[in-house]
Amino acid sequence: MPVHNSDVADIFNKVADLLDIKGGNPFRIRAYRNAARAVNALSRNVSDMVAKKEDLSALQGIGKDLAQKIAGIVQTGKLPLLDELEKKVPIELAMIKIQGLGPKKIKRISQEMGIRSVEDLKEAAESGKIRDLPGFAKKTEQAIIEEIDRMERRNKAGKERLKLAVAAQIAGPLLEYLQGINSVKDIAIAGSYRRRRETVGDLDILVTCKKDSDIMDRFVGYEDVEKVLAKGKTRSSVILRQGLQVDLRVVPQVSYGAALLYFTGSKEHNIAVRKIAQKKGLKINEYGVFKEDKRIAGKTEKQVYQEVELSYIQPELRENRGEIEAARKGNLPELITRDHIKGDLHIHTKQTDGHHSLEEMAHAAHEKGYEYIAITDHSRHVTVANGLDEKRLSRQIDQIERFNDNQNEILVLKSIELDILEDGSLDLPDDILKRLDLVLCSVHSKFNLSSKKQTERIIKAMDNPHFNILCHPTGRLINERLPYEVNMEKVIHAAKERGCFLELNAHPDRLDLNDIHCQMAKDTGVKVAISTDAHRIDDLNWMTYGIGQARRGWLEPGDVLNTRSWKTLKKWIRRK
Repeated sequence: MPVHNSDVADIFNKVADLLDIKGGNPFRIRAYRNAARAVNALSRNVSDMVAKKEDLSALQGIGKDLAQKIAGIVQTGKLPLLDELEKKVPIELAMIKIQGLGPKKIKRISQEMGIRSVEDLKEAAESGKIRDLPGFAKKTEQAIIEEIDRMERRNKAGKERLKLAVAAQIAGPLLEYLQGINSVKDIAIAGSYRRRRETVGDLDILVTCKKDSDIMDRFVGYEDVEKVLAKGKTRSSVILRQGLQVDLRVVPQVSYGAALLYFTGSKEHNIAVRKIAQKKGLKINEYGVFKEDKRIAGKTEKQVYQEVELSYIQPELRENRGEIEAARKGNLPELITRDHIKGDLHIHTKQTDGHHSLEEMAHAAHEKGYEYIAITDHSRHVTVANGLDEKRLSRQIDQIERFNDNQNEILVLKSIELDILEDGSLDLPDDILKRLDLVLCSVHSKFNLSSKKQTERIIKAMDNPHFNILCHPTGRLINERLPYEVNMEKVIHAAKERGCFLELNAHPDRLDLNDIHCQMAKDTGVKVAISTDAHRIDDLNWMTYGIGQARRGWLEPGDVLNTRSWKTLKKWIRRK
């Protein structure tokens, strides 16, 4: 069976977790975590690279040993080391996903209480036994119970939705495989995938093809198919090895637009469009637009919208959140595209926890056509990332100035990702911050503060005149960590009052701001920076996910900071 990048990354992350719980060498643990991130960030399928006998050890963060392990995983789907560790550390790894529990705490719970599973942990917490352990408290115990309850509710609701980037790794090769048939004319993935939702539950693929096409045989014969649920002439359904259900529908050319509209959704958007049609004496379904029994449109989505006197609505907007009225009035936004982006304002180097040098990141950004980038290594409070203190930041500033003096390909901005401390103060003094072109500020600790305290903390930080951009404003990790409690409406209004900005972090695990907050920022007049938080060259490709999220949030080029030249951007970020 094919092995995807996410499969390799999952195995390496499990190894790192088990080694951490076991108390393994921290450098070895970090190597597996870095390798997992490196593989997940690849724009190519690692299986293809192994098949072509490419040297994986040439990849940043992948040495010869890990390259051999990747090849073994691709060939067998397994890693003997993981099997060995699972026998030595018989702990349910779902425990590590519980917010507030890290490997060290899990190890202590396991050793001192014999807890091996989420079920055991919940029972111990509910009976008040966890709070007596050193480093734990009643509040920690309650947080564990609440997090387990959330996990159980998600499990009852069905299989966890995949992150968009993971779904893309699966969907891309499948689409390419189906496009290999000469008889296929049109093909598209519809549903939440096309709307660029941050998670995907299943895939709906629509095709038009010649009558004698063997598309269905080819589809159910795909090597990643684990189970065939149904097979017919116009519809087939399968479950892939990753647990993702995929439906393939063959539709006539005359109905392709109507079917694409119908299966793209959302359900609420489709209902709103159908209600308009009903008032006009029309019927809309996946087969077309009908007046009585006569089909009058359906070949394209644009035709369908025209029949109900609406402008074409981009897929990302189809959530019934005002797009129908905007289309009726001709007020739909001219959504941002990748071509509008002139630079990336959140990039790390190996000075802290990145994997490439300043020069390497700058050259890669220049290759993407960027005019500028900001180097934003961590500040000293993030000790795990070897954050910069005042002296090291000063040396980096000097390095950037020399780099800019000696080349004219791309402008590198002097910046930092600065920690917002619990009391709202910033991690480095104003004397060094005033030497920077741009100051990004983030919450990286104390996620469990009340909404009031977290909000006050962030707003107090914004009072500092050097504060420019609030990074990943809610701190969430999709499917892994809930956002911390914060009043985003107050934060956005505070940013407006102080001349600050918000980041839309394009990392596929974050996509933070979410679409609702993007729209809230737009309505308030607060500009957004779409940045990748890149720690390696391949991470620069994540800009596409940030663009998708921005489009869902109705953002236009004028709403986004880094669509402007540095000359204009410099004026915008200058605090009064």
